[in-house]
Amino acid sequence: MNPIIIHTPEAEAHVYTHGAHVTHFQPVGQKRVLFLSSKSWFAFDKPIRGGVPICFPWFGPKPNEPHHGLARIREWTVENSTPDSILLCLYLQPWEARLTVKVSAALSLSFEVINIGTKPEQFEESLHTYLEVGDIRQVSVEGLENTDYLDNTMGLFRKHQGPEPLTFHGETDRVYLDTEATCIVNDPVWQRRLIVEKTGSKDTVVWNPWAAKAKAMPDFGDDEWPHMLCIEAANCKRHAITLPPGGKHTMSTTIRIA
Repeated sequence: MNPIIIHTPEAEAHVYTHGAHVTHFQPVGQKRVLFLSSKSWFAFDKPIRGGVPICFPWFGPKPNEPHHGLARIREWTVENSTPDSILLCLYLQPWEARLTVKVSAALSLSFEVINIGTKPEQFEESLHTYLEVGDIRQVSVEGLENTDYLDNTMGLFRKHQGPEPLTFHGETDRVYLDTEATCIVNDPVWQRRLIVEKTGSKDTVVWNPWAAKAKAMPDFGDDEWPHMLCIEAANCKRHAITLPPGGKHTMSTTIRIA
């Protein structure tokens, strides 16, 4: 399993056809932006841990089905490529899914879903972006202030983020609701700010497993959790998308260093 390498004057990215998975993005002269676990399985029947997995056509668990859907463990087809971009496609009845990856000083991902079936269909989705950070315990996130969220560490109990930026003191697994806001990740250890913008997304998922859950995951290093943070563009749960036959929906995210 080898990546497709996109190399531009501004940055380099690696993309796998397995899961249409971007695993690496690094602007010239900067540290890498995406986290990739050293313990990740690069196996055709398993997802890659890190980068930007595509969760589709469902988000989270589903009885007797793969966690976060089928798209991230399927082989996608390269439909088109240029020196700075690639388009990958997957047919997963009743869906056609298309991911466009564009590389410049920013990494831009556009995920389009088309209902190719004969009746209305519903799906959930997430661009499950893993960001690399110096130390999660010193990171803060702006953009989610004064927003309600579902706390998955408390059985999806609904809570409210106050006016202060988000900081991290333990396992964090949240779905922020009704937000299209840009998130700014302040990383004092690496002395940088990461900007995560999105469109076509009503939810923002924020995740870090912390120490105990990291040790329980066989494809995640025990000591890697301080160095990653997921900020995900998503449409899930009550914001699941329903499309009529022939209908299309596009969700996108752009990640850059400020």
